[in-house]
Amino acid sequence: MASRNKTFREKLTESKGMPRVVPLSAGMQRKWGPGTAVIPSPMEVDELMRRARKGKLITINQIREVLAERHDATMSCPIVTGIHARIAAGAAGEALAEGKKRVTPFWRTLKSGGELNEKYPGGLEGQQARLEAEGHSVIPRGKKLVVADFERYLVDLSKG
Repeated sequence: MASRNKTFREKLTESKGMPRVVPLSAGMQRKWGPGTAVIPSPMEVDELMRRARKGKLITINQIREVLAERHDATMSCPIVTGIHARIAAGAAGEALAEGKKRVTPFWRTLKSGGELNEKYPGGLEGQQARLEAEGHSVIPRGKKLVVADFERYLVDLSKG
């Protein structure tokens, strides 16, 4: 019997023992110093991405800061946090494809420096179109696309 790939929505609900806090590996300690890292669950990342209401933005780094504080860890694993943001975006993309309207607004979650994420559903063009439809200006910065003055629109995650 052939196995099928899981949908993003199935991946979103898998916790696999997450969240958990682990000591930083030797390699991570060379880059970040000693401490601990939270390995967040996909649903935690999704929940934070949902806080960006229309006209507002959030960055992966903001999400990582909240997760680290929430779990009393030195940091949130940047790789796992990014993967889980991609899973949340993919789950929302699946729901949109089925005609659902209320989904995680993945297009409002930016990479560091206000950069758009080419791995989100619709790619850079899709994210740009959604952001511009909400009044944001997307501009090229080198080979990247970024939201102009993105800092002005960031959600204040310290407010619950």
